[in-house]
Amino acid sequence: MSTTEPDALLGPADIRELAAELGVRPTKQRGQNFVIDANTVRRIVRTAEVRPDDVVVEVGPGLGSLTLALLEAADRVVAVEIDDVLAGALPATVAARMPGRADRFALVHSDAMLVRELPGPAPTALVANLPYNVAVPVLLTMLERFPSIERTLVMVQAEVADRLAARPGNKVYGVPSVKANWYADVKRAGSIGRNVFWPAPNVDSGLVSLVRRTEPIATSASRTEVFAVVDAAFAQRRKTLRAALAGWAGSAPAAEAALVAAGISPQARGESLTVEEFAAIAENKPAGTSGAAGNEPAGAAGNKPAGSGE
Repeated sequence: MSTTEPDALLGPADIRELAAELGVRPTKQRGQNFVIDANTVRRIVRTAEVRPDDVVVEVGPGLGSLTLALLEAADRVVAVEIDDVLAGALPATVAARMPGRADRFALVHSDAMLVRELPGPAPTALVANLPYNVAVPVLLTMLERFPSIERTLVMVQAEVADRLAARPGNKVYGVPSVKANWYADVKRAGSIGRNVFWPAPNVDSGLVSLVRRTEPIATSASRTEVFAVVDAAFAQRRKTLRAALAGWAGSAPAAEAALVAAGISPQARGESLTVEEFAAIAENKPAGTSGAAGNEPAGAAGNKPAGSGE
């Protein structure tokens, strides 16, 4: 439905010129790698299946490459940016390059992990080139806090994309895989080369699609209770669940009792279980045990910085 000029999107020269004007140098600390290819951001928008009636939230918009492409396709875009300089400059960039749609853009100057409400209508989609060093906790936190988000497409480090989309039994299946699957059906949605970024990262990137479950996981256990089991199971992933869940249950025999009650072999390992099976274990936790795990913010436990390889 684009009604914008063909050159409204940012190219390599535009990005470098904007960065020079602002005195911006991408920082590894914040996992900043700016997309400099208009075809790539349009591909992301297509893959995300952004619709004309969508309210899209974007985390880490940077200089605005993806933001402008989203504005071409969506009804409204809300960008969450932590960087002071970038947050200050983005509204002007939008107004200059897409004046006809500037009123459909809003900026939230904040750390995404701290955002609990967004201006305007509830978001229906999350599309973002997530800062690699905080990708998983940001993704899981946004899905938890904004249940109106139906569809998500994020660009993350390829290794993290593989982890998020992994199925039980896969060697990279772990905490991010299970927690993401609590909220959504997750799948890999493509790969992105290094040469579309400035600066070029030392790792490949991948797209991950998450479509929120129409029906939540059927369980009497809360998300916190289920995530506590997940964290405990993968904290010692080489151990059997009987041993790994001993601390969570209060003892190894108590863990075995909970596993048997849930219909799961005490000799199984966490990497073989579905999110529904973790929920069944949580439902059968022995009475009177508190379990130390699971008090962290959504997605915080068990997730090493996603950009540590850069």
